[in-house]
Amino acid sequence: MPTTFDAFSNFRMAGHTAIVTGGAQNIGAGIARTLCGAGAKVMIADLDGDKAAATAAAISVETGGDCRGMACNVTRADDIDAVVRETVAAFGGISTLVNNVGWGGRHEDPTAITDEDFIASYKLNTLSAYRMSMACLPHLLKAENATITNSGSFSSATPAYDILAYGTAKAALNQMMVSIAHLLARKVRVNSVLIGTVMTPGYADAGIDPAMQEKLRNPDNLTGRPGRPEDVANAMLWLCSPAGSWVSGQIINVHGGGGVVRLFGH
Repeated sequence: MPTTFDAFSNFRMAGHTAIVTGGAQNIGAGIARTLCGAGAKVMIADLDGDKAAATAAAISVETGGDCRGMACNVTRADDIDAVVRETVAAFGGISTLVNNVGWGGRHEDPTAITDEDFIASYKLNTLSAYRMSMACLPHLLKAENATITNSGSFSSATPAYDILAYGTAKAALNQMMVSIAHLLARKVRVNSVLIGTVMTPGYADAGIDPAMQEKLRNPDNLTGRPGRPEDVANAMLWLCSPAGSWVSGQIINVHGGGGVVRLFGH
């Protein structure tokens, strides 16, 4: 019997054009892949331009969509402007921005973090998202279902002294983006996803030793497993697509439910 109802229609992103920062690998690549697979045209902007281009080419082959990649240091205004310019030239506009880029190393001594470390973390994890959002804004204001969606961190909402500079910068991102959601009310939807432990090579890059990585692979959370890039990407798809059209100004946890609370201990 032919059907007339498609429950997935609002999750499709045909006609959308997206920028995903930090999309050459790990969570960002998963987001770019999912958005492209849903029908959006996607520009991956990443510090590693060669990897961005290679990832984009692979996504295009896998999804049959149009995904491209280019180099971008999101702490440089000229690079941000170049990404916006190239995306508009390639796709005709911008409807969807995913501020995914972010990084934070583990502090050997959290009592001796330098001013320079705090400032560098703020520039990468907070200020870059503001600059990219404002650079895209003239194009977002012309688009239907315009969205800015941010990769936040669960460390911004829980004590995390081992990565204090990173968690602090991500906490600032939360406040910033809720405020921008109100600034752009009825024009652009703005949301953030607080991401928990997603096992990627990035943990080794951040200085987390193998023993701790093994512990992270077996978390004591409500689902009993660490996250996968597609877990985050699926949440991003909901927020970026028309399916999330009644959602803005929100900070949403995607972290396996957090740690199990036992009133009387283990």
